[in-house]
Amino acid sequence: MAKKCVIEREKKRQKLEEKYHLIRRSPKKEMIKAQSLSEKWQIQAKLEALPRNSAPTRLHRRCFATGRPRGNYRHFSLSGHVLREMVHECFLSGATRSSW
Repeated sequence: MAKKCVIEREKKRQKLEEKYHLIRRSPKKEMIKAQSLSEKWQIQAKLEALPRNSAPTRLHRRCFATGRPRGNYRHFSLSGHVLREMVHECFLSGATRSSW
């Protein structure tokens, strides 16, 4: 189980990303249209003024049950070992059990 503070930090990053999504997208479109290097630097300065945690690359997908940051299945938003346990307990219909 992940620490509560880590999970809360991730939630905070998600809220910031949603808040600044449109604000971050418009300068990127301007960057493509900019002709001179000085214009690009000005646009880059606008992007750098935004909070770091509002960048979508800072987000991590976490397991819904345990908060584990690695080995997640996007469709279920569960980590691999939790998904396997749920399949063996027949909580997920249509999934095939396997053991080796």
